[in-house]
Amino acid sequence: MLKFVSRERETPPKRESGERSRDFGEIYARFADEHAAAQAARCSQCGVPFCQNHCPLGNDIPDWLKLVAEGRMEEAYAVSSATNNMPEVCGRICPQDRLCEGSCVIEQSGHGTVTIGSVEQYITETAWEQGWIKPLSPARERAQSVGIIGAGPAGLAAAEELRREGFQVKVYDRYDRTGGLLVYGIPNFKLEKYIVERRTDYLEKSGVQFVRNFDVGRNATLGELRADGAVVDDAAASDLAALVARAQAAGGGEQPDADELAAEGAEQQERADAELEPAVHGAEVGAGGWIGEADR
Repeated sequence: MLKFVSRERETPPKRESGERSRDFGEIYARFADEHAAAQAARCSQCGVPFCQNHCPLGNDIPDWLKLVAEGRMEEAYAVSSATNNMPEVCGRICPQDRLCEGSCVIEQSGHGTVTIGSVEQYITETAWEQGWIKPLSPARERAQSVGIIGAGPAGLAAAEELRREGFQVKVYDRYDRTGGLLVYGIPNFKLEKYIVERRTDYLEKSGVQFVRNFDVGRNATLGELRADGAVVDDAAASDLAALVARAQAAGGGEQPDADELAAEGAEQQERADAELEPAVHGAEVGAGGWIGEADR
């Protein structure tokens, strides 16, 4: 550790522009093993870790950086996932420059921050590849059932935690894909859709049921869901409609409504799936960038 004195800050390499022009994939490649460990070793292991203090989740960042530097990857994933249900997502889209990395002590001293987000992404991708992420097996199954409205990040996190405790969990969502804003609001070059689908598949194998294309209030009322035996939790605080309302209040400008935003995101995904000609990609990336910024 403490290699920040002799080792410069390094980010994962960008994919070549010619390659990026042919797809909608992420801009940055993954860290190579040796580079991830070398960057993690730049951590100064502060007595008061400001990176952790400024993380909304309180992630134990210094500990898993130390474990990566020492090559103890499975332990690093255990620490990383103890406070975060989707570290592979946070490692990609969380605004680290304003939170953990922006508060890094060695950044303040002029040495350049530790690349926390990229190392976090590297840890989780390694865990998936090595098969360390297993479907949940609750120690005790409970008869109680819980219905969660909204399959966005809040709903998925709630579903995982409840299922871990043995509850029977059913998640209702109005759209045809699980993930909410992660799927319909963030373009592929920032967050590939397979990453969200992989997490959804993990939850389904853990016993979580997803009911898609189900609009609560139209297909069924809350009373009907409760009559079916579910304690209903509304996880729609991050719903697209609320997002748009906040954007209108903050900027004063006219924004599309939730259905339009979701439709545009779905249309872009269909185009990506169809592998459009490179000439179209400039317009696609521009539109996707706007949608990604809307979530801030």
